[in-house]
Amino acid sequence: MSFSEAKEHAPGHLHHIFADPYSAFDNLAAERQLHLRVALQALVCEPLANGRLTLRVIHGWENGGFEPADLAHGDYPIASLDDLARVSAEHQQAIDSAAPLPRDDASLLVKPLADAIAAAEAKGQVLNEETRTIPARWPVFDQGLTLYTFFKVYHRLIYGEDDTYRSIHCRTLEGPREIHEFHLEEGEFAVVRPTEDAPGDSVLVLHVSQLEPVRMLLEACCS
Repeated sequence: MSFSEAKEHAPGHLHHIFADPYSAFDNLAAERQLHLRVALQALVCEPLANGRLTLRVIHGWENGGFEPADLAHGDYPIASLDDLARVSAEHQQAIDSAAPLPRDDASLLVKPLADAIAAAEAKGQVLNEETRTIPARWPVFDQGLTLYTFFKVYHRLIYGEDDTYRSIHCRTLEGPREIHEFHLEEGEFAVVRPTEDAPGDSVLVLHVSQLEPVRMLLEACCS
């Protein structure tokens, strides 16, 4: 098991801005709205303005389900809040007409999981059915801890979380990444960004139900 693949509650970009990011967004924080605006300008508004932000809309898990194959998503490069509004309107139209929600063909978990398992077995590691199918067992093979960490992020974004903010470091195949996860009364979302010295774009991840709340939040913070 490689514990260096991922670490929750790890210092990240917001630790350079706030003395204690974990309390900065608490409902009892005196300057909570200012803290939120500053954080979102750094994590979302800046890459949005630079054309380096992808919106990832997740859906598919319902009623306690968490099978990797049932997690659907759509990725949308966005360069303005108008782009975000357009994506939100498209999803709302599908919901209103009881049509299938837009989704990409690729899976966020299925193929990466299969590839990681195949690589482990090619190295001689024997993996039983429980290890293959129970997410908490994935960390026993390379890239498994990273996959399990993202699995937990997606699960919390869909089913909720008590912690207002969480900072995570992950070693992904695309390079080292920070995950900044927010569960606020204004909206729930996560931002996956390269670490300070790593190349790459940022990804704003949210459940389809959070499109409008997060759009309204960004309207207030990115103006």
